[in-house]
Amino acid sequence: MQLVANLSLLFTELPLLARLQAAKAAGFDAVEIQFPYEVPALQLKQELQRCDLTLALINLPAGDLMQGGLGLACRVEQQAAFRQALDQAVSYALVVQPKMVNVLAGRIVSEEERAIATQHLVTNLQRAINAFQPLQIKVVCEAINPLDMPNFLINTPEQLLAVMQAVESEYCLAQLDIYHMARQGLDLVQSIEKLAAYLGHVQFADCPGRGEPGSGQLDFTQVLTTLKSVGYQGYLSAEYIPQHATTDSLLWKSVFEKQLKR
Repeated sequence: MQLVANLSLLFTELPLLARLQAAKAAGFDAVEIQFPYEVPALQLKQELQRCDLTLALINLPAGDLMQGGLGLACRVEQQAAFRQALDQAVSYALVVQPKMVNVLAGRIVSEEERAIATQHLVTNLQRAINAFQPLQIKVVCEAINPLDMPNFLINTPEQLLAVMQAVESEYCLAQLDIYHMARQGLDLVQSIEKLAAYLGHVQFADCPGRGEPGSGQLDFTQVLTTLKSVGYQGYLSAEYIPQHATTDSLLWKSVFEKQLKR
């Protein structure tokens, strides 16, 4: 497993491009950025190369989702907008070459919409696979807790597993966020084990509070042990909100590194 710095939440004391050098100086060799599109792709590529950093993941544009709206991927009325977002992400990815692109499902208005919304999500994941597979870029999809993001379509490992099984492609994998599982009170070991066959990317923050490991109550030794036991060898991304300056929040990093080497 390789540790990753999520630059949308870490080192936010700095402008986005400057965060790359800060991440490298802190000992990270890979980063992810949720929505990097404000930065011209060529500038981001050049800074990644200058810092000798791998870009592990970016998100597909998600419309109004992060502002409280319904988003794109599962919404029948947003299919044209989803295709535009896909085109934008492909053009950007051609330059910056992320290893993975995350497709955020979006929200439903009522439970009656769940089945059709899920089918639209599956269809759009297949569209994304068709677009990114020629670039050797994997597509991932994640479950998000409904407390922080009410009415989000995919909340649980079981729901995410059903989507993975419906798509059934080696180019579409599950993104597991440890914090989002813990926020719902779900068992972390069981969550990892249920998604093990499809696990493509893992993110973490402590809970409660979504701070750095050690700021909450989660047993990250157990999490890392379980990830190793199911054979996960991918990225492990720090996607937390530092309680103070990011560099002061990194005490967990050496502990993780020691356990990953065992």
